[in-house]
Amino acid sequence: MDNALDVITIGEAMAMFVARETGDLADVEQFMKRVAGAELNVATGLARLGLKVGWVSRVGDDSFGRFVLNGLKKEGINAEGVILDGCYRTGFQLKSKVENGTDPIVEYFRKDSAASHLSVDDYYAGYFSRARHLHLSGVAAALSRSSYELLDHAARTMKAQGKTLSFDPNLRPVLWESEAEMVEKLNQLAVQADWVLPGLKEGMILTGRQTPEAIADFYLDRGVQAVVIKTGSDGAWYKSATGEKGAVAAVRVENVVDTVGAGDGFAVGVISALLEGKTLHQAVARGNKIGSLAIQVQGDSEGLPTRDALGDA
Repeated sequence: MDNALDVITIGEAMAMFVARETGDLADVEQFMKRVAGAELNVATGLARLGLKVGWVSRVGDDSFGRFVLNGLKKEGINAEGVILDGCYRTGFQLKSKVENGTDPIVEYFRKDSAASHLSVDDYYAGYFSRARHLHLSGVAAALSRSSYELLDHAARTMKAQGKTLSFDPNLRPVLWESEAEMVEKLNQLAVQADWVLPGLKEGMILTGRQTPEAIADFYLDRGVQAVVIKTGSDGAWYKSATGEKGAVAAVRVENVVDTVGAGDGFAVGVISALLEGKTLHQAVARGNKIGSLAIQVQGDSEGLPTRDALGDA
């Protein structure tokens, strides 16, 4: 039996209650229950494209935790690396409904969650060795010191095994003690990656540089193989260690419904295409397309396409 995985990622999932009506969350009476989490969004998108994906985390032994596990099963995501924690609870969040393309308000209830207690003890060598690629995000890195240590250990170990790594900074300043600590720690993870996927503003914060090429060079000079920078409405800009570089225009969207999850969708496109052996330009174009699909529906992962829905991208 083939138990190989294409990708493993590590992160936190929460139950998410999405408002059914616009307005202040305090006044909303009806919500839809969904599953949320940056790394899980990426895992979901990759699984829908037919990749074999494993997701590593801790969830509480509670109804929210079972809800997350049911979601993994529905999407065909391997859950062998998920620990059911009897001591700590699964986090949740409230998300407002917007209809004008602005960012929704999200309130988090995740302090001391089960996932924040991830540690190097959750690195099961036999499981991680089954994957050819590791995807990490700055969200899981920010959960706790022990969670960060797990990500760092996974990155170092899998890199030493010759696996490829991708890293999305996904900055969450509120979860760090200081911006200086955030910059230092996330750059330590970033320079271990083959592919780094920051937004333009994120890149400015992390590198102190102001242009896409200067940001890319910061990481390329430290051994990264390719840097893809999300440039908002302009699309994305990329540069590789071989000198290949260029811009890919954004896919125009007439009606932006929900911006949350766009970056995760972009990561799905880039990672899946590169794992399929497509060129960096083709990968960025796919990232732009999936990102554009993600923002046309309400929900963090509802817009992520299947292989058939993606078409020829």
